Amino acid sequence: VSTMNAKTSSEGEEEASGTRNETLGESGGLGEAKRGQVIRVAYVIAALDLTFLFMQMGVMPYLAKSLGLDSVGFGYLQTIFGVLQLVGGYIFGRFADQFGARAALILSCASESVFFLLMSLSTSIPLLFLSRLPGVFMHGIPGAQKVITDMTTPSQRAGALGKLGLCFGVGIIAGSALGGVLSTKLGIYVPTYVGLAGSLINTLIAMVWIPSHTKPKSDHHVAENSTSQSGSLFSIREILRLMKFPGVMEVFIVKVFAGLPIGLFMIMFSIISMDFFGLEAVEAGYLMSYFGVLQMVVQGLVVGKLASHCTEMTLLRLSVFVFAGVGLGMALMRTVWHYCIIAVPLVFAFSMLATITDSILTKAVPSSDTGAMLGICASVQPLTRTVGPTIGGVLYKQFGVSSFGYLQLMVNLGLFVYLLKSKIPLGEMKS
Repeated sequence: VSTMNAKTSSEGEEEASGTRNETLGESGGLGEAKRGQVIRVAYVIAALDLTFLFMQMGVMPYLAKSLGLDSVGFGYLQTIFGVLQLVGGYIFGRFADQFGARAALILSCASESVFFLLMSLSTSIPLLFLSRLPGVFMHGIPGAQKVITDMTTPSQRAGALGKLGLCFGVGIIAGSALGGVLSTKLGIYVPTYVGLAGSLINTLIAMVWIPSHTKPKSDHHVAENSTSQSGSLFSIREILRLMKFPGVMEVFIVKVFAGLPIGLFMIMFSIISMDFFGLEAVEAGYLMSYFGVLQMVVQGLVVGKLASHCTEMTLLRLSVFVFAGVGLGMALMRTVWHYCIIAVPLVFAFSMLATITDSILTKAVPSSDTGAMLGICASVQPLTRTVGPTIGGVLYKQFGVSSFGYLQLMVNLGLFVYLLKSKIPLGEMKS
């Protein structure tokens, strides 16, 4: 029965998508200009959101240390935040589907405001842990992705989602630099005040510039006839229903496992940068800025162009294959200069995998469920952050840095062979 439901929903989605381009273009040039404006506003909200998050990430270890929290306690603090983000990702996506992308973005920005308010009042360890709670609804990137998904046609989606990488690069560079300068020159709590003010401004931007309805009229019709059988914000049955659509489970598995080994490496990177590469804090900051620039170039200039010339399945195979090569390079690297060279294909594969899988998965489910699907996708990174410290710590301590590379190589070679041999059925909407 569930298979028939999935098939029926896919057919209904394809019928609605046949008129989607017409609906998106109904208002002529003015409609096109309005959509472009809304998408640019979503990029601005995402860039500001990431800037404030990276700013607090740079300050948090020093704030925790000043309150007397040791490394074990700090690990618990990070794990709690990861679990909250993991649980909240799907709930946030369902909220976006039921109440709209605008309401979801406002919820995210308002939650971030409360997050920074509590953080600015954290004069004790219990208050610092309490400040993590709003993280359950802090999902600015999935919110922006939801707006972009609603406002673009399937053929435009990969390129538009790819440009969010520019926002990520801006966030890394500006957030890391701003957090360091403000905390050093003006005090450890000043970045939290800036984050609070900025998040309130972001909330106002979302309220004023994002329309209450971002879906085309045809998609509202699909939403009304959605196969969703639950009105609750969290439902295991709904997650399983989405996974039964053609190709969704297969692509999601590739999304989770292809980037898992490198995710474990990045979680341990602060320790690896000190012990293995011998970097000082300032040098590690420069390396993060280098990553930010690469991210901006790759996702802003490369991903969109490739997406317009190649099929998404071809790009998915390419990203997995490049990831395998990155694993071999990581297994053999010995200096930070080797890592800087490896970083180029690493950022390319990471960016391509994230963008293409998000694009494929949002096309494979009904438009009324794109928020939930994006929420599930957004839970992959928090899942890695939750289990990563334990698994990554064991790998690093027992087998060294090269173990991350060999694991990356083996996992992605297996996935590449799987993608070559299997014909994954993709229920993509017609452009």
